[in-house]
Amino acid sequence: MTPFKSIRALPRGKAASRALAAAAAVTSLAGCVVAPQQQMAPKEAPVVLGPAVRENVTPMEAVLACFGDHVAATQRPPIVITVGDVKDYTGKYSINEGNAITQGGALMVYSALGKLGGAVQVAERFDPVIAERELGYADRRQLGDGRTHQLAGPNGGQTVPWLPYFGGSINKSDYFIVGGITELNYNINSGGAEIGVNQVGVKARTFSQSVGIDLRIVDTKTLMIVKTISLTKQFNGYEVGFNVFRFFGSKLYDIDVGAKGQEPVQMGVRAALEEGVVRLVAAVSKVDPNPCLGMRMTGELSLKPAEQMRTVPNPLVDASGMPVQQGEAVNAASQTGASLTGTSLQIPFEFGAAALTGGTLNLIDQIAAAAAKAPTEVVLVARDTENWDAGKRDLLIDQRIGVVTTALASRGIAPGGISVTWRPDKADTSIHRDGPGLQEIAKLRVQGAGRGGPARPVREENATGGK
Repeated sequence: MTPFKSIRALPRGKAASRALAAAAAVTSLAGCVVAPQQQMAPKEAPVVLGPAVRENVTPMEAVLACFGDHVAATQRPPIVITVGDVKDYTGKYSINEGNAITQGGALMVYSALGKLGGAVQVAERFDPVIAERELGYADRRQLGDGRTHQLAGPNGGQTVPWLPYFGGSINKSDYFIVGGITELNYNINSGGAEIGVNQVGVKARTFSQSVGIDLRIVDTKTLMIVKTISLTKQFNGYEVGFNVFRFFGSKLYDIDVGAKGQEPVQMGVRAALEEGVVRLVAAVSKVDPNPCLGMRMTGELSLKPAEQMRTVPNPLVDASGMPVQQGEAVNAASQTGASLTGTSLQIPFEFGAAALTGGTLNLIDQIAAAAAKAPTEVVLVARDTENWDAGKRDLLIDQRIGVVTTALASRGIAPGGISVTWRPDKADTSIHRDGPGLQEIAKLRVQGAGRGGPARPVREENATGGK
């Protein structure tokens, strides 16, 4: 139903009853444009109810899904990207309507990276206030997780209720995106026509405006800009109307009927930022975006979000969403099990413990079976909160290696088939991280009897802490 802008009638004499009838007709027409209402509680005014919440889709959904598939198909560990400030630099402001352009450009860029669905990893840097507060609590020994923890001390171990923290739990980023919305051009092109005869007229016009964005992606380590991008997006609008202003008999009628619409400006800004993200990520991932950019929607939008359009899984991202390095084991932050990746296996140990739990005992069977077919690399890991002195650390590593060797021997793997390919040197006090929450404590090479001959001696550089 076309909305009425205004309807006015000036009755004269006995024509008042006809004016009332016209007013009733106007009221009935207004019912065509009134949204549904519902009274939530007695004596409350009815509340207008609108459409339900839906996915915020843009013309770039198919492009993001396609590009995410292309990046995942490279089989490389996901790049870690974060976002800095993406500001509104247009300066356009209305005293009645506020800022003409969204102030949430950085949030839109974060959402665009999220739509790539794990093809890249996204790190939080825009609002780390909560994380910084919790790190402060941990530093003051105020942060706990409801459990007790074992700590090494000058007089032996001690049990504490607070969460130990030795630093390094926050993952670094590889690149970050910054920039801003730099242009807003009003009425760059307009046209139309208006015709009136005897105070009866029609009009129609179209108009256009545009926005521009400038983004860049920066190497976090060197602060060198890898690529810059400048994009623009036009918006179209229309207005049509019909007007009558004249006497009919003894009455003067003024009737305006029309409609007006415009492409959503903020949706266009979001789409431009999403395309900018695709082009920038393509520059650092070395994946050509052009085959996907041709899939931009120019007609009716698809209501299916990019995540649901993905067809290529991310095999190098585990169930927790963390990246997995090729040739190494999946990070087992729960410390209750591990997974095979190629010929490598990760065996976790609990804090300060040298015993194999029920979950890790099952892994020994897998190692023995794999080693009977081909040499198998095994990585022993522990909590990154373990920070013993060199003597206790080496003693604990010896105990853990011995436990694994004994368990494998009971499954037919001779001790001569197990060699230590790496362990930290006595002077090495650093934490060798293996993903969030874990550190590597030793690496073993296991091979079954009759496969590849006797175990080779450990190379000197590995034995002294080289990796």
